[in-house]
Amino acid sequence: MTDLLYDSDEEALRGSVRALLAAHAPWQRVLAAVDSGEPYDAALWRRLVDQVGVTGLAVPAEHGGAGAGYREVAVVLEELGRAVAPVPFLGAVVATRALLACDGSALLRQVAAAERDVALAVGFATAPDAAFDAVTVGPGPTLSGRVVGVADTAPGGLLLVPTGDGLYAVDAAEPAVRTNPVVSLDATRPLVDIEFTAAPARRVAAGEVAATAVTAALTAGAALLASEQLGVAQWCLDTTVAYVRQRHQFGRPVGSFQAVKHRLADLWVELTEARAVARHAADRLGDTGTEAALAAALAQAYCGPVAVRAAEVCVQLHGGLGFTWEHPAHLYLKRAKSTAIAFGTADRHRAALARLVDLPAPGTADGVTDRCTGR
Repeated sequence: MTDLLYDSDEEALRGSVRALLAAHAPWQRVLAAVDSGEPYDAALWRRLVDQVGVTGLAVPAEHGGAGAGYREVAVVLEELGRAVAPVPFLGAVVATRALLACDGSALLRQVAAAERDVALAVGFATAPDAAFDAVTVGPGPTLSGRVVGVADTAPGGLLLVPTGDGLYAVDAAEPAVRTNPVVSLDATRPLVDIEFTAAPARRVAAGEVAATAVTAALTAGAALLASEQLGVAQWCLDTTVAYVRQRHQFGRPVGSFQAVKHRLADLWVELTEARAVARHAADRLGDTGTEAALAAALAQAYCGPVAVRAAEVCVQLHGGLGFTWEHPAHLYLKRAKSTAIAFGTADRHRAALARLVDLPAPGTADGVTDRCTGR
């Protein structure tokens, strides 16, 4: 088994990203940005791209990238989750994985060189085994249709649009492409509906190659999202432990009460397990066969609920302070809740795990349709 401990390069990368976020994205600034109407922190995103080179991390050196692995990408996502940073990094990684799977060499070079932002035009809740028929292909080729709930799109960026027969690249700045903001629980990761009206497109891949590329991209999204959820949960635990140490009730620290100790100890154990699961998922993304899908399904079946519990404990143990707008706890609760349904719910991933290891999912042994998969 691969060593899942962080190596020195990963720790150095973590230090660089954490220092940049501490300087340019403290929670006070993120909270202020929520009210500003700006969907993303464009200045922070450019710093991450230019100073750390995050868009080229997973791109091989022959395509102009850093040639790093998904373990390094996962470390960056841990730190972005820890800061609930409003940047479209996860979406960029998912789209890059699709390009890697279909050999989109020219586009990969543009992404690695930070010349274009790129996103996969699928709903944020889309699971890896989903079908794509919302967008149709016309002559030209042109695309028409509507995709709802898309995350991590950048103005003027490139959209990779899956259809029933291929994967197409569309310029988001085209007049035939209209994006409409929708209400999102997590204001640090806004969602949009995208409408294509005979939008000019370029085919990147067709047939089975395109389907495999999109599945690989969504599998990578599910696997790597676990690291972001880990970062959210770790901030919640660290912040809560620090608070209950200094907050006093009845003449003693709140953290000295046994009930509080037990809740935090249980959460620490869950986080330790979640870290192992998330690291395993990132480490297996380069594998062939079903290993990557198994690891991704396991990661989302476990890490999403852990992040939600950590955020809930954070809010509750902060007492009245945790429910105020001025404290950042609600940002983490909203991020945890929104990511709990991203790339498929935990229930859906548990059902996927059952299929991948040839175990009948609950409710399917007697031919009853499973509520999560519809199968």
